[in-house]
Amino acid sequence: MSTETLNFEVPTLDQVSEKNKGILTAIKNQVGFVPNIYATYAYSENALERYTSFANGKTTFNNKEKEVINLVVSQVNGCSYCQAAHTAIGKMNGFTEEQIISLRKGEAPFNKKYDALVKTAKAITLNKGKIEDAVLEIFFNSGYNKENLVDLIVAIGEKTTTNLLHNVTGVEIDFPKAVELS
Repeated sequence: MSTETLNFEVPTLDQVSEKNKGILTAIKNQVGFVPNIYATYAYSENALERYTSFANGKTTFNNKEKEVINLVVSQVNGCSYCQAAHTAIGKMNGFTEEQIISLRKGEAPFNKKYDALVKTAKAITLNKGKIEDAVLEIFFNSGYNKENLVDLIVAIGEKTTTNLLHNVTGVEIDFPKAVELS
């Protein structure tokens, strides 16, 4: 059965629990609308709260570094929703369209540190954590440390969760679509 056959509808605020309605209302007040992927988490009484706590947890990465990770992980995992959302968020954090495309491809020729981060994130995601020592050596030589590595793995897990949710449900993308990569 395909996601087209399931026709996975996005629940409205009136269709979710009071707890989830409160979380979604806070997201709407912060972002200006309720992104469909967050509303989809609200099908579960607990998933939305668990996910937002996970996604908003403290990390050693700044906002630009988080987008470096989000863009490449979403590309590797084939999540068109997250590619679109993080293209928009990446632009809000100062990346150009060309830089975003490079990051989605797994490279950052415009910044040595981001290049090490995006290549490490891509290798971990593609190889399910089984990466070559040379990749880690470049990561550490660029200024990152073991704490950053652990935070990177957590960030990959967090983004992969949403990638999987969208890839299974196929809910409508409510951000400007990201360009297709060749």
